[in-house]
Amino acid sequence: MWDGMINGMLTGITTTLIPLNIAMVLFGCFMGSLIGMLPGLGPITAVALMIPVTYGLDPTTGMVLLAGVYYGAIFGGSTASILINAPGEAATVATALDGYPLARQGYPGKALAVAAYSSFSGGTISVIFLMVFAPMLASISTSFQSADYFALMILGLTAVSAFSGRGSVLKALMMVVLGLMLATVGTDQTSGVQRFTFGSLELLDGIEFLLLAMATFALTEALSIVLTRDESSDSFKPKAIGFKSLAVSKKEFKLIAPTIARSSLLGFFIGVLPGAGATLGSFMAYGMERNLAPPEEQKKFGKGSLRGLAAPETGNNAASSGSFVPLLCLGIPGSGTTAVMLGALIAYGIDPGPRMFTDSPEVFWGVIMSMYLGNIFLLILNLPLIPYFARLLAIPKNFMVPMILFFSLMGVYLVTFNDFDILMMVLFCVAAMALRLMNFPMAPLLLGFILGGLMEDNLRRALMIYNDSISFMWERPLTLGINITTIFILFFPIVRSFMRSKKEDGKKEVAV
Repeated sequence: MWDGMINGMLTGITTTLIPLNIAMVLFGCFMGSLIGMLPGLGPITAVALMIPVTYGLDPTTGMVLLAGVYYGAIFGGSTASILINAPGEAATVATALDGYPLARQGYPGKALAVAAYSSFSGGTISVIFLMVFAPMLASISTSFQSADYFALMILGLTAVSAFSGRGSVLKALMMVVLGLMLATVGTDQTSGVQRFTFGSLELLDGIEFLLLAMATFALTEALSIVLTRDESSDSFKPKAIGFKSLAVSKKEFKLIAPTIARSSLLGFFIGVLPGAGATLGSFMAYGMERNLAPPEEQKKFGKGSLRGLAAPETGNNAASSGSFVPLLCLGIPGSGTTAVMLGALIAYGIDPGPRMFTDSPEVFWGVIMSMYLGNIFLLILNLPLIPYFARLLAIPKNFMVPMILFFSLMGVYLVTFNDFDILMMVLFCVAAMALRLMNFPMAPLLLGFILGGLMEDNLRRALMIYNDSISFMWERPLTLGINITTIFILFFPIVRSFMRSKKEDGKKEVAV
């Protein structure tokens, strides 16, 4: 095993360090970061736009370019989420929860720097795991069945506790249910039945995630700036400028280092599972950190917590690298982006799967080794630009609000080219604004919407296998283990709160 891995690494190093491939990694990272920073243009769009460029390249160089574009877009997608609260990609929704509040407190440079360091760390750690455990993890991921995936989606939804403060669990659960309901709108892909379309042709394909994300985050933020009449936004100045704004103190590093380690592990193993992807990795990493945080740190989540920012950024980048395991080892795309990359592999005449190790080792190991090089390039490319990105928040709100509205509306229109979607986006924005004024959290809504389709498909397949019996929830040891973990995570905050109250009562009795 180790001999094969060492030989593979040497093959990958010699393949990647060719000047042309180095240039393609750098070009891919730059283009991915640039496209990922634009609200509405995520990794799928970035990879699809770069595919025509790969037609004249050999398979290894072409896949190295597409891989660079992929994790470059994930890396750059956090910028719009942190600076203007406009997550154009599902994987960066959780980043906005603490990244944007931290930026509004006067630390946009620090927020972007922590995101960059976390992304680099998560990507690097996951590449190491990818090199060492890829063949073994490929065999493990094949053991997952529909019942296990459904249980995993339930586990993902328990992360709702991460987005709800004390006394807001019911509101968060209501928003999850609303998200699941919105996910059912459109044509059922299995039966072809129209659901909740009300006879509208525009709703046949369902509701676009980008539309919902922009309406609930970016547009509501723009309206909130207007309604609150916060004059400080007209004279906003970062508390640190230049490269001083990138500094992370030793105390802050000690705070986020364990978070990065845990989120890297969790994100990578979530990414290995076909269909899970970076989105679930980021949400689960965020949920895990909030539940593990001490009470005083928990209060900072959603208000600019460094741990709340580092966790999803590490998780989504680790999951992005992990998603190459099912793609390269099994030929199964783990996300929409890797599905596009699978098409590129097939167009090259390469059959991804277990035989790729022996049939095309230069492509397999070249892509893996280029990831580590790409992570270094991304850090070098993005860190010097962060002080300039941070100055976006110094733009007066008279200019900032129209900019947010323009990028949000145009981002959705350029994806769908449908006037109806713009109207629906405005309606969702009004409804989201009303819910926001009543302190309903928006993140659980998006989480339910994102996981809704996956949950339904896997539930349907599991029920077909088990003859419409729900016994699939406990018959397989793996499914049962996931469900026990879900129950533990769900009740852990309640038990901890009870123990804390009991401890406080004990102290009061001693004081009396």
